[in-house]
Amino acid sequence: MRIVSFGYQTWGRKTLQALIDSKHQVVLAVTHPASEDSYRAIWSDSVEELAREHGIPTHVTERADKDTIDLVKRFDPDVIVVNSWYSWMPPELYEMPPHGTLNLHDSLLPKFTGFSPVLWSLISGETEFGLTVHRMDEQLDTGDILVQRALPIPPGATGTELVLAGLDLIPEALNEALDALESGTAVWRPQKKDERTYFHKRSERDSRVDWSWPAEDLERFVRALSEPYPRAYSHYRGEKIEILSATVSQARYGGVPGRVMAQEGGGVVVCGPDPHRGGNFGLLITRVRDAAGQEHSAGEFFVRGGYCTDTPS
Repeated sequence: MRIVSFGYQTWGRKTLQALIDSKHQVVLAVTHPASEDSYRAIWSDSVEELAREHGIPTHVTERADKDTIDLVKRFDPDVIVVNSWYSWMPPELYEMPPHGTLNLHDSLLPKFTGFSPVLWSLISGETEFGLTVHRMDEQLDTGDILVQRALPIPPGATGTELVLAGLDLIPEALNEALDALESGTAVWRPQKKDERTYFHKRSERDSRVDWSWPAEDLERFVRALSEPYPRAYSHYRGEKIEILSATVSQARYGGVPGRVMAQEGGGVVVCGPDPHRGGNFGLLITRVRDAAGQEHSAGEFFVRGGYCTDTPS
């Protein structure tokens, strides 16, 4: 089949590589220009470079405008494949090929539509995550499902480890979907819209620790925001600190949310609902990075006690 690929960052590159390795023909690769947005640039493997290395015509654009639509039409694809595309795609484009447009989304739809689904899955306490190949329609990540692959979320896994595991699902799932289209054996499964959950795009503000959360949730939050993502952060004695590693305390701690004590070999922070009752476990921070970029053992860093706060004051 003749395929036009739309994609960006590592996800788009992994998808394009899977298409190149398949028996199908990639006739055009469409991608965004390199971004200066720090969040969009953290998984910045170039789709454009890979396409040019393989002699695939390449179109670089911020959006699917009229020129893009006209170009795709000239290449006459049987199907469009999309992974990590950051602007709206009009029906004139996604309905153009005979087989429509396949979108690859790294969650088990209809859960975790929207942005950063792997991180939100871990933060939310899900036991599994995965990849969905579905048909693009007028809404975001709501089209009929063709192929799904699931993976467990192991204890102690970081967000980065899960993202890398999810990337490895792309080649097999994509090939199964394309083979089903080509052979006429595709079976489409409508999504249950009442089971849909939508998560917004993440920003730096979303990495700030909320000490009203239970310690178990905060421990997952710290693991989810592993390098290269912006790390979980709070403020301590007037400066911003990044929390690099943490676990749930052995004892229970009461008092005021954010109060940090040198306990259990690190810094235990009071957190969770109704902390004045003393029934909550604390978040035991074990390693931090200060505002100057220096890493510290939390036991030494928090030896004076004090408070972790939302702002420097």
